Amino acid sequence: MSATTVPSVTTVPPATTAFPPPSPKTVIPAPQHHPRGGDDAWTELVEAVRESGQYTTRSEAERVTRIVLSALGGHVIGDERVDLARALPEEAARVVAGQIPVTRRLTAAEFVESVAARIEGATPATARWDVSSVLSVLPRLIGNDLVTRVLAQLPAGYALLFGRADLSPAS
Repeated sequence: MSATTVPSVTTVPPATTAFPPPSPKTVIPAPQHHPRGGDDAWTELVEAVRESGQYTTRSEAERVTRIVLSALGGHVIGDERVDLARALPEEAARVVAGQIPVTRRLTAAEFVESVAARIEGATPATARWDVSSVLSVLPRLIGNDLVTRVLAQLPAGYALLFGRADLSPAS
């Protein structure tokens, strides 16, 4: 007769170590809410882009918004980047702030070309439309003063993408 081997089973007693409950003196700060936070603010931004760019669907406007804001996020630095993120809805702020600053600032035309490279089937003309559709809604959202500060960081030509006349002197 052959013996059947039964695997050994070890039972583990339930954990008895628990973290002590917080003392009544422990204060946990509430999360900081973005002044334009929440899904509603993001939805409003995407809807404004949808109207501006005459996109047929919300998802198309949202995709374009994310792509353009991520491209812009690498070009805005310092206090302007922080203030831009604070002024945008939370989702848009994450897109902007999540970008690594570029090592070389692109001209406005190069910026549009870089966006075209991120959108399947885009041409420079359609990418310019997409960029302008997003950036032109920002002044009413973040304020003209901040737009002016952001534009001061960027090479000439970006003002037109934000829906402003480019009044920089010709070189």
